[in-house]
Amino acid sequence: MKRLKPNRRQVLIAGAAAAVAGVAAAESATAADLYGSGVLGDWTVLSRAIATTATIAYARDHDGIYMFGDSIAVQDGKALATKLASRAGVSLAVHNWSGRPTAPAVDALENWATKYGLPRRILMATGTNDIFNPPVFAAQVDRTMKIVGPNRMVVWVNTQISRTAMSAAVQVADQRNSAWINSQIHDADKKYPNLRIVRWAEFLAAKPSLLTQCLREGVHTTVPYGQDARNELIVQALVAD
Repeated sequence: MKRLKPNRRQVLIAGAAAAVAGVAAAESATAADLYGSGVLGDWTVLSRAIATTATIAYARDHDGIYMFGDSIAVQDGKALATKLASRAGVSLAVHNWSGRPTAPAVDALENWATKYGLPRRILMATGTNDIFNPPVFAAQVDRTMKIVGPNRMVVWVNTQISRTAMSAAVQVADQRNSAWINSQIHDADKKYPNLRIVRWAEFLAAKPSLLTQCLREGVHTTVPYGQDARNELIVQALVAD
């Protein structure tokens, strides 16, 4: 797969269009659903994939990578680990949890930093579940960068959510809130030289057909096509000079 040049304009245009279309839906949102995407459920009971202590230590000591993600990462993490090992001989230690927003993912990062120490590369594949409360996201990016420090690289995968099983109004809110999350990642990119963005949303925006080819219900990747496309973008970002 060819490396894609960043195209922020596509994402901002899509987000702006969604924002205009979603004004009525946002105005009618209940107090519990301030942003139109609904309310986050109890993610603590959902599936997870967490590396063993031995795997964490190996990644730390052999120039590997720590990954913190959500349900997309739970699904795609094993294939990503295989791709990283075969492409660059790099090991991956994961802390992925379905339904989890970014704040507790950063809690997990902080815990590993204290308990194990950190390698030079951290992968944050989180933000999807922050569409339910977008304003809190930027502080968690700042918190991540503070934990990691200026001498390690953070690779952050941006978001594309528009759940096809939901109403048209919710789909519009999802897209608007995805763009909101992504704008906060882009703002952080200006502040932190050691932050690198995986532009998944821009990749999907490049051709309309990619949304259905790469996403099975507007969120999670299709397997193998979408999974391989997203993982390839992640690998490119992680192993780039």
